[in-house]
Amino acid sequence: MTIPPMKEVAKNIWEIPASFKQGMLVPAHIVAGKDILDAMDDGVIDQVTNVACMPGILAPALCMPDGHWGYGFPVGGVAAFDLDTGVISPGGIGFDINCGVRLIRTDWTEADVRPKLRELIQTIAKYVPAGVGGEGSVSLTRGQFNDITTYGAQWCLDNGYASREDIERIEEHGRIRQADPSKVSTRAISRGIGQLGTLGSGNHYLEIQVVERILNPEQAQALGIQQGQVVIMVHCGSRGFGHQVATDYLKDFDLAMRKYRIHVKDRQLSCAPFQSDEGQHYYAAMACAANMAFANRQIITHFVRKAFADIMGTSKGMDLIYDVAHNIAKIEEHQVPSTDDSRPEERPQTRKVLVHRKGATRAFPPGHPELASMFKETGQPVLIGGSMETGSYLLTGTADAMRMSFGSTAHGAGRTMSRTRAKDEVRGQDVKARMEQRGIVIKAASMSGLAEEAGFAYKDIDMVIASLQDAGISTAVARMVPIGNLKG
Repeated sequence: MTIPPMKEVAKNIWEIPASFKQGMLVPAHIVAGKDILDAMDDGVIDQVTNVACMPGILAPALCMPDGHWGYGFPVGGVAAFDLDTGVISPGGIGFDINCGVRLIRTDWTEADVRPKLRELIQTIAKYVPAGVGGEGSVSLTRGQFNDITTYGAQWCLDNGYASREDIERIEEHGRIRQADPSKVSTRAISRGIGQLGTLGSGNHYLEIQVVERILNPEQAQALGIQQGQVVIMVHCGSRGFGHQVATDYLKDFDLAMRKYRIHVKDRQLSCAPFQSDEGQHYYAAMACAANMAFANRQIITHFVRKAFADIMGTSKGMDLIYDVAHNIAKIEEHQVPSTDDSRPEERPQTRKVLVHRKGATRAFPPGHPELASMFKETGQPVLIGGSMETGSYLLTGTADAMRMSFGSTAHGAGRTMSRTRAKDEVRGQDVKARMEQRGIVIKAASMSGLAEEAGFAYKDIDMVIASLQDAGISTAVARMVPIGNLKG
């Protein structure tokens, strides 16, 4: 496609003007260092400018430095919509609703864990099934599953899978309150009811990591993180349940667009007015899937603690640092620039908007009213997973993120090639051997799945983090490296 003219309107914030494509209602912004920007695939440019054409969008449409081609929205896409005139789009949320990441601290060092690492991975794998169709050990009735989709991680607290401290350290306290199980299909329920406490396939993982480097000592201390410490990162979502919710409503939205005479640049951006019956029903069903995902990661945490207790003798000190969603739409309060061109001096207005984050993470700053008291000084923890061969980061949100990206930042390293191409480039057995040689114990559900996730298939995580920090929308706190990985 034609490469648009781009202007660096702030450090690492590149603007594509609304004049670039017919129908753009707002500009598009790409957050990236120059090297990452130059390597960004054409699909990102096309998709983020398509998003800028959607009804009711509020400036600007964004893509983060981990951005790559996705379904409708680019992965790494962020867009905010007016609650009255805007739309809601499954393509702006993703099929794996509330795919997210959580980080668990421990009191152990690598020296403590290394002699028992393989046994730990095997024991976690026994408690936490992984891969396509894997079923968990939590047996539920239909009524219990409805309760989980309504109350999310709160259900885990009431049923012995969580502590009060866990709940305080989850985005939205682990519950989206607009959930309504009556808006979820029987097919979706049948796909999800047996999957609590399981990892998915693809890029989902449960990783034992070591804190390699502290980048902000003050914030690291406040969050209970220190160099050499062992931590556990969990990346998964709503499994087949969320996928079916998205599939069901994409069909409904094809009809809704005709009903409401909505036109989009790409059919994958099918949507409905947020205030319409169709839009509200999808939002209620999406919230159910988000709550299931919060509960799923919490139950996994329960069994990770159990595995460590079995092998290390205790789970004391295994506190949750944070749990953050990165495939979701939420009603939030933000300052929105005026859209009245005749009054450019008009100050931004604080208002409630619908923020879509698709492969992007919330990054609220210190003092934000939605954060629990322990994060008022640091800002919200942000968890960004790299590839299983490189490393991951703990960051925190900033005030600039509220001003420039609707309180959002990246979610991972971001792919540089398709899964099919990665499998053409390397065998899973070779990836495993290479990781084992570097001291990373790996247990994978399939060798082909392992090949898909080879480190070279992802962007340089350090460059992604530098892009965010230089743009001012995140503060890097610590870098972690893998020593053990359970792969879906």
